[in-house]
Amino acid sequence: MAITLNNGFQMPIIGLGVWRMEKKAIKDLIIESIKIGFRHFDCASDYKNEAEVGEALCEAIKTGLVKREELFITTKLWNTDHGHVVEACKQSLKKLQLDYLDLYLVHFPISIRHTGIGATGSPLDEDGVLDIETNISLETTWHAMEDLVSLGLVRSIGISNYDIFLTRDCLAYSKIKPAVNQIETHPYFQRESLVKFCQKHGICVTAHTPLGGADANTKRFGTVSCLDDPILKGIAEKYKRTAAQIVLRWGIQRNTLVIPKTSKFERLKENFKVLEFELAKEDMDVIQAIDKNYRSNIQPAKFWGIDLYA
Repeated sequence: MAITLNNGFQMPIIGLGVWRMEKKAIKDLIIESIKIGFRHFDCASDYKNEAEVGEALCEAIKTGLVKREELFITTKLWNTDHGHVVEACKQSLKKLQLDYLDLYLVHFPISIRHTGIGATGSPLDEDGVLDIETNISLETTWHAMEDLVSLGLVRSIGISNYDIFLTRDCLAYSKIKPAVNQIETHPYFQRESLVKFCQKHGICVTAHTPLGGADANTKRFGTVSCLDDPILKGIAEKYKRTAAQIVLRWGIQRNTLVIPKTSKFERLKENFKVLEFELAKEDMDVIQAIDKNYRSNIQPAKFWGIDLYA
């Protein structure tokens, strides 16, 4: 099951996110996920595990478990490399052991002090605030992203964590339109206006944190998980599914791509089974009504000394 991007390429509607995945566990998890049916993997330079993902993909391809053309691999440009887009992309390709990327995203709409290619830190200034560069515009970064397509390094390019205004600007200055905007969205943070704006203009929306972060974000940020919502639990009982499956299926039926992360083999199977059922319209409507405009991934405000979303 896939969505056709604005350049004609097909992107599987469910993928496996590798953020916060332990390096030693990645190989087995990716191999098992491919056996289950996953073909879409969401990576990033900042996740610091591209090399381990690359080893797993290389083994899967060499052993005949999957062909390269059957895979859809996404990774992302980190904030420190906005002035070094081609070099950063080539480094990610080397680590992933790939000749091309299916999708390369601008991870955040902000350029910060360069600390070396692929050195994915978040340098702070003397006041303990993110050291933001003011001499590299997002338009400059985007045109460098477009060069990646011309060079054959990347098939599709996109954006991540862009709001309506920044997305609109990107559409205005782009020669190659962004194929994807990857954003946090889940039942407690539905962002209907942004989702509809993107879809209206031919940009597919990928939902990162599609489960609201679950226990991981509760522990990391102290946020509340939508998976504990009694309404979602009630719908899960109705369909004899888990609350997580209901949330992922809701995301798919609103025509967003979902990339849940898990380090548990049983959850891999559970997540992939969301392709086996559908939610009735009345249940989609019930879920739509529980929106709280509640962001659960608050990393910028917590660690960067600045609220990028204010």
